[in-house]
Amino acid sequence: MTASEGLYRRQRTRIGKVPLPTKANQAIGALPEALKNFAFSTFLLFFYNQILGLNAFKASLAIAVALIIDAAVDPLIGSFSDSLKTRLGRRHGLMYASALPIAVGLYLVFSPPAGLSETPLLAWLFVTVVVTHVSMSLFVVPWTALYAEFSDDYDERTTIVTWRYAVGWLGSIVFIVAAWTFIFPSTPAYTPGQLNPHAYALFAPVIAVVVAACVIATTLLTQSEVPYLLQPVARTPRFSLLRVWRDVSSTFANPDFLMLFFGALVYAGISGTTDTMGTYLQTFFWGLAPEQIRWFQLSILGAVLAFFTLGRLERVFDKKPLLLWTFGLKMIDGIGVTALRLAHLMPPNGSRLLLAVLVANEVVRTFLDTLLGIMFVSMLADTIDLQELATARRQEGVFASALTFSGKATAGVGAVVAGFLLQEVVHWPARAAPRGLDPHLVARLGWVAGVLVPMLLVIPLLFGSRYRITRESHALTRAELDRRRAAAHPPDAEEGPEPPVLDLLAEHP
Repeated sequence: MTASEGLYRRQRTRIGKVPLPTKANQAIGALPEALKNFAFSTFLLFFYNQILGLNAFKASLAIAVALIIDAAVDPLIGSFSDSLKTRLGRRHGLMYASALPIAVGLYLVFSPPAGLSETPLLAWLFVTVVVTHVSMSLFVVPWTALYAEFSDDYDERTTIVTWRYAVGWLGSIVFIVAAWTFIFPSTPAYTPGQLNPHAYALFAPVIAVVVAACVIATTLLTQSEVPYLLQPVARTPRFSLLRVWRDVSSTFANPDFLMLFFGALVYAGISGTTDTMGTYLQTFFWGLAPEQIRWFQLSILGAVLAFFTLGRLERVFDKKPLLLWTFGLKMIDGIGVTALRLAHLMPPNGSRLLLAVLVANEVVRTFLDTLLGIMFVSMLADTIDLQELATARRQEGVFASALTFSGKATAGVGAVVAGFLLQEVVHWPARAAPRGLDPHLVARLGWVAGVLVPMLLVIPLLFGSRYRITRESHALTRAELDRRRAAAHPPDAEEGPEPPVLDLLAEHP
């Protein structure tokens, strides 16, 4: 690597903290993937299995194969955006380009032509999921890379991620409540409303338009921040697969990144399985209609509690122990209510007390999920600084591709595991009617989806226990990086009072 490859410049130097409007505008970008994940995790397998009659395992395999293709695309986008040099900066041009194909993919995946037999329907599912995932990568990878560029501060990075979660949660809550209320209400012909095939014809254009609008909004509103972000100074090398391989392989020499990546990948798969099977649990195990499910959006209280307590918790605990304790509590919470029902210690289905207990449990779950998500993303940013110290390169895009890939495993790996468990372990029938189901079949669904799957959270907990970066070690890393930059580019008094700041990334130590 030549020295010029590590040369970056901020056209303007930010004075003080990142402004709150900047944090909020960047946080809007959390909505596109959050809403897509809601659509895929909640409805995708359910729609193709329970509404269209596809075999659950075959449908989940189509989703998983689409994810494999997407897995190959994410690092390509990350590496390409890291070295991209345009008047729009490294990231924004790709974000603009993603809006239309995201909208098309989301619309088509929930709008298959009528009358397709099994094989063409599987092909339709596969192609439209590939289009949606790849298009979303074109947005999410560069957008995610931005948060590590806004600030080098250990604690401020957590606040930036907290804003992303806050806006993502609030916007998602509004959309989800509206979807359950206006798109999937129960009717005399279809109770519960998620079994209504006509509702999906309305859901398709709504989700497509809302997601595309959020992509355009966050990209436009953060365009003015480009001068404050690191941009390549020298002519960037030509894009090549060899360069991508070098970028990606270098991240696997970072043991802290590896622990986070594999932990996040397993956690995302478990969460995706839980979310996908959660629709079956809500519909058939708990007997909930959309009018009751929408009350689950009170879980926002858990997210708000996390936003307000995280700063205090970080002052008492470092990021790693906080992450590990949260994992343990989430595993207990995930098993709790289902195990109590299987032990006949929960109120009966249809009762207000049962709904209150389930909503309260969802608040706790959301509190823990929010802590986990913020901690993980903030810790990932710290590994980027360590990577710069070791390799002399800024690789926010490549690291972001790992983050987005783990997020999409929520829909991909989660769907295939859920499909396998439903088809081969639970033996759940397609187009099942809520009334008249074998109670033993429903109990088996509870054991698998509500007990077995949450117990697997012990795996990412073990990965997280191997993470090594602390507040003190990160401070030493930042001090060394700042020292090298200052030594490479001492201030020049003749350039004026506010010269541009050059960030020269260090050579190998």
